[in-house]
Amino acid sequence: MPVRIFSHYVQLPIVILGAIEILLLIGSLYFGAWVRFAGDTLTVVGPPWFRPLVFASVVIVCMVAMGLYQTREGRHRLGLIGIAIRLGASFVLSVVGLAAIFYLAPGLYLGRGSLSITFMAAFASLFTARFVFYTAVGDTFFKPRVLIYGAGEKAANLLATTVGNEPRRNSNLVGFVRSDGDIATRVSADKVIDCHDRLSVFAVTNDVDEIVVAIDDRRKGLPVQELLECKLNGVKVSDALTFFERETGKVKLDLLYPSWMIFSEGFAGNRLQSVLGRAFDILASLALLLVTWPIMVLVAIAIVIDDGLPILYRQARVGFRGEPFQVLKFRSMHTDAEKDGVARWASADDNRITRVGRVIRKFRFDELPQIFNVLRGDMRFVGPRPERPDFVDELSQRIPYYRERHCVKPGITGWAQLRYEYGASHADALEKLQYDLYYVKNRTLLLDMMILLQTAEVILWRSGAR
Repeated sequence: MPVRIFSHYVQLPIVILGAIEILLLIGSLYFGAWVRFAGDTLTVVGPPWFRPLVFASVVIVCMVAMGLYQTREGRHRLGLIGIAIRLGASFVLSVVGLAAIFYLAPGLYLGRGSLSITFMAAFASLFTARFVFYTAVGDTFFKPRVLIYGAGEKAANLLATTVGNEPRRNSNLVGFVRSDGDIATRVSADKVIDCHDRLSVFAVTNDVDEIVVAIDDRRKGLPVQELLECKLNGVKVSDALTFFERETGKVKLDLLYPSWMIFSEGFAGNRLQSVLGRAFDILASLALLLVTWPIMVLVAIAIVIDDGLPILYRQARVGFRGEPFQVLKFRSMHTDAEKDGVARWASADDNRITRVGRVIRKFRFDELPQIFNVLRGDMRFVGPRPERPDFVDELSQRIPYYRERHCVKPGITGWAQLRYEYGASHADALEKLQYDLYYVKNRTLLLDMMILLQTAEVILWRSGAR
């Protein structure tokens, strides 16, 4: 069952697992001090909450960056070995983070001996906790029982894309109830329930936690009074689009209607958020330049040796409110890649890409000059990927609501880049737009920070680049 934290849906099992692991990390720190200093934990750890909280926070942030709190990367895909590898990588990153904190705040310093024991205890406890959590309660315990009201086209679409997608399934499906508003029954007969009682009675009798309204024509078959009774009895009532958004982290285009965008929470600007976001972008850009300038110098030299000049590639992209700007990238293709002037999608084995280009694209080093776009204010660190004007004109004619993604500044990384592979076709553009609309609707500084942390995982494990 998802909970909403600062406008972003997070699955309840992830929240509970995170809370458990914070307690285990704090306990591991006390255990490490107890073993190293023969029970004198108070002298080593200090105040009963501050140092442990700093330690646990750093490790949790690094675990988020390694993708250990993403439902799409659960045990179905990672496996125990994958979890162990990423947990180890999180600890290595944590050591770097803690070293920086100890340098800036020496009063928080923890001894190497006790810290080593702490990390060993933390690895054992967290790995065991995840194994127990996934096997004992990870599959069904926290998943709400959901009844779909409707069995037509919309309900069948919902089944195929959310509750029917087993590896990502976040709900226990009770079944589908036919409605007079269905054009025709499209759900298989074994999933359709003959509900002879009132809907509210059936929901209470069968322990239904949520009813999702997915009928094709609400004007013909919406039982307003019965749904109101369900809500008053404590059963959550949602429409298909909201349910889809919550379960998948994207907005389903073929279910989208303008009034939902107008009246739903989100899709709203916030002046304070814009000011804070701009301040963060400037500070983060300057900090990132200090860290990455040696990499940028090496990449520039490699490009010149491999394929000559120029080093940078400037390309027109569509930005905030449809205004064009010149995006900066390290050149990864041959200089005559589009000598005929026709814009083309990049493909998996694109022969226009140079040898150095393949490497820097894989590690996203070609994107580093976009830091200067962020400093200039053309882009943000987080936002929809900026597209070329030719593609925008074409996609806007084919895909509804495509231009709505330009109501926020484009970004170097974004929700769609994390959740979907590199887009190289109109079908990919449509799929990524659904994630972009989710970001536009639910954007907050917290979501931006989460995206930045998870981008570190994408770079480290080299997924999604082309």
